[in-house]
Amino acid sequence: MDLSPRTYRITRADLVRYAGASGDFNPIHWSDRIATKVGLPGVIAHGMFTMALVGRAVTEWAGSADAVVEYGVRFTRPVLVPDDDEGTEIEVTAVARDAGEPGLTRLDLTATCQGEKVLAQARAVIRTPA
Repeated sequence: MDLSPRTYRITRADLVRYAGASGDFNPIHWSDRIATKVGLPGVIAHGMFTMALVGRAVTEWAGSADAVVEYGVRFTRPVLVPDDDEGTEIEVTAVARDAGEPGLTRLDLTATCQGEKVLAQARAVIRTPA
């Protein structure tokens, strides 16, 4: 199974689109003034958007969405998204492990932004691709 790292760019425009799709218009996801007022270093990505990007990597590795049997994460660090055209990047890597059942593989996932882990206990179980 090819578990090549996946990299996803996140810009402020992505946050606006995600807010529209999710209905989460919390200003910490678009206003530097509000984000810093509540003690954040700046605008941060929605946690569920970060989780969705990691889920996209899992789906790509698994070969299809219906091959993902289980998926879970814990959020450990916010993903800071600067107000520029470049945004930031999330890199997702995985290590395959025995899931304990035939035909299944456990993926231990790591998601980093600017060299810092942003998720903990990130794991997925997938049907082993043929």
